[in-house]
Amino acid sequence: MTAPLSGFRVVELSTMITAPLAGMLLADMGADVIKVERPDGGDPFRSFRGGAYSPHFCSYNRNKRSVALDLQSDNGKAALTRLIERADVLLDNFRPGVLDRLGFSDDRLLSLNPGLVRCSISGFGTGGPYAQRPAYDAVAQAISGMSSLFVEPEAPALTGPTISDNVTGIYAGYGILSALLERERGGPARRVEVNMLEATMAFMPDPFGYFTQMGLQSDPYLRVRTSQSYVFRCADGRLVNVHMSSQEKFWQGFLVATGRQDLAADARFAERAGRIENYFDLSREAAPTFAEHPLSHWQEKLAEADVPFATVNRVEEVFDDPQVQHLSSFMDLEHPAEGTVRAVRNPVWIDGNRDSQPQVAPPLLGEHTEEVLQELDGDLSRA
Repeated sequence: MTAPLSGFRVVELSTMITAPLAGMLLADMGADVIKVERPDGGDPFRSFRGGAYSPHFCSYNRNKRSVALDLQSDNGKAALTRLIERADVLLDNFRPGVLDRLGFSDDRLLSLNPGLVRCSISGFGTGGPYAQRPAYDAVAQAISGMSSLFVEPEAPALTGPTISDNVTGIYAGYGILSALLERERGGPARRVEVNMLEATMAFMPDPFGYFTQMGLQSDPYLRVRTSQSYVFRCADGRLVNVHMSSQEKFWQGFLVATGRQDLAADARFAERAGRIENYFDLSREAAPTFAEHPLSHWQEKLAEADVPFATVNRVEEVFDDPQVQHLSSFMDLEHPAEGTVRAVRNPVWIDGNRDSQPQVAPPLLGEHTEEVLQELDGDLSRA
């Protein structure tokens, strides 16, 4: 099966997560993604916790080829020029103005390749008071309002995985594909711009809707109160999540599964609005019941009552989850020098399978420099 983006070439000027993730999404669908890196260490994510092939780098750079170029040198710029002339997409996450200073303004890019889709990712956009500020995941989460939905003001601490970085990369991939589709239909080659601040806000529209339409100020618990999501500790110390949403049948099933019909007679919980208002009271009332039995008991009871639930898996337990195993969600990528890299598969299935998705391990720094430059029929092997 031919991969959907087979035949498209992407030149990626990127580091860390946002653009590397966008590039990897395209590579997973068959695009030839050439990652251009500095010869003196390459993407800083390579050595994020020592070495030059860290889990951080590997998580966002499979199915790519790495070319090491010094873009401050004439040879490096000449090699990049040749790459751009033969590319479909140029993807970067430099700060605004860096490409211009390197001699690759948007006007010059189009003069080199009128069909080139250009995608630039920034922290805050190309203008405004924050445009030149450095931006990382925690910064974008904070300004967008997302951090306020996770952080307890009285005991402030940041937790959890990167979100702003990742959603920005996904939005960038979405923009690139839209621009390529328009170009393939005879339209112009567009400039796509995505910034982390707006991507994070767009990823969580609900709290803005709560405020503008209902005057509700979101906090770390508004969403779970509204959706009636709970987590309980079982007798064996395992945690189980219950999500009753707005359907009355799930509340009724919860009462049956727990044997706590008395909760329905409590005026605080009789109606959904009361359960939202008295969320913490309901959690405290139900907690001792869950503490009476192990997780396996509650898995059986909640499934019988058709209540949405899930075991709260630790990361290391996800590999052995029955549904994850059924989906074959992980794959092993083999690198001739670095060995096996276990990776999470791209979650997009096409025609019921993922057979067309390439499975190439992340590259070493400059691993494909000679190969790519030979393809360009150049004499720039020393770039």
